[in-house]
Amino acid sequence: MAEAIIENMSTKKLICLGFFCLACQVLSIMIGALIAPSPTSAIHYLATKCINRHRVHDWLVPWGSNRCQQVCSFDEPLAKTLDANDIVFAVHVPLPNMEMSPWFQYMLAVLQFDIAFKMINQIEDNVITIDAGLAYRDDLISEWTTKFHSVEKRPLRCIFAVPKTYENEGRFYHCDPIPFLELGSVAHKYFLINLHLPVNDTVNTGIGEIRDVHIVAIHQNEGFTKIWISMKTVCSPWMFVTTAWYWHRISLRARPPVLLEKSIFALGISMTLLNVPLEWLSLGFEWTWMLLFEDMRQGVFYSTLFCFWIIFCGEHLLDQNRRNRLSAYWWQLGLVAFSSSVLLIFDLSERGVHLTNPFYSIWASEIGTKISITFIVVAGISVSLYFLFLCHMVCCVFKNIGGKILQLPAMPEARRLHYKGIIFRFRFLMLVTLACAAMTVIIFIINQVSEGYWNCGDYTVQVYSAFLTGTYGMWNLYVFIIIFLYAPSHKHTRNKSGDNRVEKLESQETQMTCGEQGSTEVYRITGKVAEE
Repeated sequence: MAEAIIENMSTKKLICLGFFCLACQVLSIMIGALIAPSPTSAIHYLATKCINRHRVHDWLVPWGSNRCQQVCSFDEPLAKTLDANDIVFAVHVPLPNMEMSPWFQYMLAVLQFDIAFKMINQIEDNVITIDAGLAYRDDLISEWTTKFHSVEKRPLRCIFAVPKTYENEGRFYHCDPIPFLELGSVAHKYFLINLHLPVNDTVNTGIGEIRDVHIVAIHQNEGFTKIWISMKTVCSPWMFVTTAWYWHRISLRARPPVLLEKSIFALGISMTLLNVPLEWLSLGFEWTWMLLFEDMRQGVFYSTLFCFWIIFCGEHLLDQNRRNRLSAYWWQLGLVAFSSSVLLIFDLSERGVHLTNPFYSIWASEIGTKISITFIVVAGISVSLYFLFLCHMVCCVFKNIGGKILQLPAMPEARRLHYKGIIFRFRFLMLVTLACAAMTVIIFIINQVSEGYWNCGDYTVQVYSAFLTGTYGMWNLYVFIIIFLYAPSHKHTRNKSGDNRVEKLESQETQMTCGEQGSTEVYRITGKVAEE
């Protein structure tokens, strides 16, 4: 009978495989640290104050041959003759002599208001109403084409750090940035944002004296996109061939595949789907759903990975009568499915709505903000509890295997060394599993409190880029190791010559495993120990 590669591969070859994977891991980190630029760029725009006396709905352009009539400051004599409804804040994206590109993948925008303190015009309302529009064109002479228009409400959270007295008039409030826009595709060269703050008896009456509007546009860097898509292009066929080869090896066996082998195959499929470089096609098509689709692909992979870890550990804990049944893990897998469904609903409520209205934000209301924070906190707690539960299961597996070690002294020396090697390799693989899960959490936390880049002499080390490319490489290597090492080996561990010594060893193995069929010897012997 063919055993798994992890049991039959020589120690020398396993060490070579380990060094190969380590070299690939270091390479993926170095690509992000030294070759790729920062993942995103943030560009600051100061909105131009355009005059719209007749309040027509034409697009007002801040610069160029058809630029709008504008005022530089509201203290000008011309501005004092205007009504608040005569002002439209206009922003042209990008800056002059630049172009947007599909390589940017997406564009986010946040608002920042400069609100001056006045004793007779203080901030009394915590909600601001914004009439926003977005247009585009692909050259400098064409007419602007309307893309989206919406009237949105946003929370206005400002504080005034000094006493509210006449002496402090003219000082500015400190206001929190306001989420404004999220585009899932940058398919055009030029964008125009017109922003109007309507004022009447019930709308925008207590928002203070707004002097300027700033917009910070964030997009993915072209250089990082090229590195990211190139890594996917390399990993996609590699993982597809590995997964197909694994299932071909499984199908050659006389028995049907067990649950553990099916879960490994599902893990390979999910990693293959995540690796497919659909971003190449998004460069030629305006696919505004790519951000949502990418979130869904990552969700499928992580859900499959969490389920695989549960099954991987559980199959080495259950007795022979309960293993190889998906129903044995109904509550663990149910919790993973429930958590994934909740996160999917949360993502659909934000990025799903962006497909028709990019100005929408779930953070725009107090209730939406509380719900969002609750989702994030619950997700963080759930991941932490899952990791602790995984550590507990790994400890139980080690304890379960420890019972088998007690039987080793009674075996012949050759068989004893064989089983000791198998158990050591399995334990090492379990520790690698824990290390991969822990490193993802640790690196993420370290990255949040560190700078975006470090300067090392003449080199600039991009920490966040290294984190993204390193994590992506780590998961591909981990899935590859699992698939490769648990694939059936072409070597046969039993000699067909009828040697009495071999028959004796076979009878001892049958006694210890109860003749159970499984993917590896560790899988078979742990079932016997658990039953006992």
